[in-house]
Amino acid sequence: MGLITALFIIGRVLLGGFFLYNAYNHLKNISGLSAYAASKNVPQPRLAVIVSGIMMALGGLAILLNLYIVLGMWLLVLVLIPITFMMHSFWKDADPQMKMNNQVQFTKNLAILGALFMLIAIGMMLG
Repeated sequence: MGLITALFIIGRVLLGGFFLYNAYNHLKNISGLSAYAASKNVPQPRLAVIVSGIMMALGGLAILLNLYIVLGMWLLVLVLIPITFMMHSFWKDADPQMKMNNQVQFTKNLAILGALFMLIAIGMMLG
């Protein structure tokens, strides 16, 4: 196995695993996350947590297994955009600790979105 292949596999495991872990957390902690989503005025918070967990699971599996990878990454983009702007709206936080935490989560999600957009573009170029 060459270096490029090894790096690609490691990247798939890390990125796909990240989303699978978060999907598991969403589906394991539906009640707590639903209450938090409700506090952020998310419409139908319980349903939003369940659907976002399923979307993260499908996207993570697509990356990990290299199946329907572009479609899986689009699912992740579609779930990350509302999560980023609704759940991590740091500009609305008065508490400095909460503001800092949400700013870190917001910028992390933007970086992941950027990586997903680049990977989608590569996937579309390769056909």
